[in-house]
Amino acid sequence: MNNTAPPSKLEQQLRDMNEALLVSSVREHELAEMARQAEAALRESEERLRLALDSAELGTWNLDTATALFTSDERFRAIFGASVEGHNTEQALAHVHADDRDRIRDAVAAATRPQDPASYNVEYRVVHSDGSVRWVFAKGRANFRNEGSQRRLVSFAGTVADITERIQTEQALAKSLIYADDIIATLREPFVVLDHDLRVKTANRSFYNSFQVSKEETENCLVYELGNGQWNIPALRKLLDDVLSRNQSVHDYEVQHSFPALGLKTMLLNARPFPGDSRHPELILLAVEDVSADRERADELAAGNRRKDEFLAMLGHELRNPLAPILNAVQLLRLEQGESSLQQHAHNIIERQIGQLAHLVDDLLEVSRISTGRIHLQCKQVDMRTIVECGVETVSLFIEQRRHTLAVRLPPAPIWLDGDPTRLEQVVVNLLNNAAKYTDEGGQIQLSLRREGNVAVLQVRDSGIGIAPELMPHIFDLFTQAERSLARSEGGLGIGLSLVQRLVEMHGGKITASSAVGQGSEFVVRLPVALTAEPCPPSPSPSPPTKKPKPTGLPLRVLVVDDSVETAETLSRLLHYSGHEVRTAHDGPTALEAALEYRPNVVLLDIGLPGLNGFEVAKRMRQQPTLRNVVLVAMTGYGQESDRLRSREAGFDDHLVKPAHFEQIEKILATVSEQDQTGRS
Repeated sequence: MNNTAPPSKLEQQLRDMNEALLVSSVREHELAEMARQAEAALRESEERLRLALDSAELGTWNLDTATALFTSDERFRAIFGASVEGHNTEQALAHVHADDRDRIRDAVAAATRPQDPASYNVEYRVVHSDGSVRWVFAKGRANFRNEGSQRRLVSFAGTVADITERIQTEQALAKSLIYADDIIATLREPFVVLDHDLRVKTANRSFYNSFQVSKEETENCLVYELGNGQWNIPALRKLLDDVLSRNQSVHDYEVQHSFPALGLKTMLLNARPFPGDSRHPELILLAVEDVSADRERADELAAGNRRKDEFLAMLGHELRNPLAPILNAVQLLRLEQGESSLQQHAHNIIERQIGQLAHLVDDLLEVSRISTGRIHLQCKQVDMRTIVECGVETVSLFIEQRRHTLAVRLPPAPIWLDGDPTRLEQVVVNLLNNAAKYTDEGGQIQLSLRREGNVAVLQVRDSGIGIAPELMPHIFDLFTQAERSLARSEGGLGIGLSLVQRLVEMHGGKITASSAVGQGSEFVVRLPVALTAEPCPPSPSPSPPTKKPKPTGLPLRVLVVDDSVETAETLSRLLHYSGHEVRTAHDGPTALEAALEYRPNVVLLDIGLPGLNGFEVAKRMRQQPTLRNVVLVAMTGYGQESDRLRSREAGFDDHLVKPAHFEQIEKILATVSEQDQTGRS
């Protein structure tokens, strides 16, 4: 049985109050803890905001809507260049550039209007106390509270950043673009700027004028669509594809294209990507150089040079033709008995002048061959001493006529070269001829040969008139020569030194000249010596012409074919004197008929014949069974290696270049006569 009495009403009230106090104490403790945590979170948030603002270099500002006054942080004051603490809008605007103030007022008004407020993003200038001007970017936001049917501004705050460097960079870039546009506009070369989609951003006046298009129909147009598709050129597509895909420049890309309105054009395209990123260009600068006229001029010059070379070759050939009968006639005159001293002197003069003329023709042909790349060296190992000796022997008669003294110094040991002996002898002969020609009679000429390391040095010095200073830079140019007098009696063709230089360079050597007016000239040739010396017998030098031709061996039947009647007749007379039987013909068909009827042992056959040329006559003779063993000798003014090869292919046994000395013909006839005599025995 429970005897405990229930609590009284007062006790119950006291107990409830005690429990309430306990609950209130716990709640207060919880609220305090929540407040502490909220304060810590706020401090952490403020710290993160401060760090974010510092890293972005942003200043903050706030317009107190209650007082209409500004507050700001320290970074704002540094950027703005002044404190606006406690300033109203107009006071703050005093630090802004005067030209920008109205724009800021309008922007603030638009951003703080209750209905449909605008964003506040403004770039403007501030003037610091030291007078410097800085560009800033202000960004802000207005917050409103709805109060019934009204919206009330409760705050307007934001950030500010210094953008001076960015603005200066943009201004510099804009100025550069204007400068670049001005440059492009003044270029005489057509120029186009394309964007990465290959649309024309701009072009210069030269482009519009050259390709007859207007600015309106060019800008913003795809480059391939320009001029109704006239620029849809496959080669241009390839070039621009390469630029876009590789982001690399293309230089002097030649394109030929026929424009409907302009005709065929040859263009050099130069494209350069203007950097965008590492993979794709932002712009493409395209220069279009019209080289059509240059190409035409180059073709005309090349054609002119070919015609010139062909003319020189033909001139040399035609000059040789009259030399043959002249030389034959002189040798015929020597056959007369009782030749007087006057006649002998006259004959000697004629022979020397024929030799001089033949030498000039040889030089003329050699220059033509070298200029057209039709000369090839026949190299072998030669002793340069032997070359010099042969050259001296060739020129000795001319030097004696001029009554010069020639001193020659050669080394005791051989100097071996890999070279063409004929061409190297030409070098020596032309240098000595040049020295003798430009030295007054009775002068001194010195020639020396020595070895310096791996180089053979040939030196020719004279006591002549020398070379004028203004002529020295051109001394090796073709057709350049010193003018001794108005008569130019020793002028020559002006090709000897040019020929020497080209032949020396073909051998891997070099020639230099030095001179002073009135004190003579000196030419020094340097040629590389052979790496290994393998002595070989020197080429035999041509023997001097005999005084008179004499009969040798058994008489032969000789057919002389030449369209020049005088050449054929004079040569026939010389052959008759040598004891041979001779017939003549003056064209190709007649030569074939005469050969079939006469059945000669030897045919001296000119190449340039009417009716049938000498090559065709030779081929047809070889097709005749009765003429297969006849000895065919080409007699022609063409003496290149290619001409000799063509002669062999046509069936010729020998090839003589006009004017051929009669002893060369006699040697061939003597060989045939000996073979015939051996066959008979």
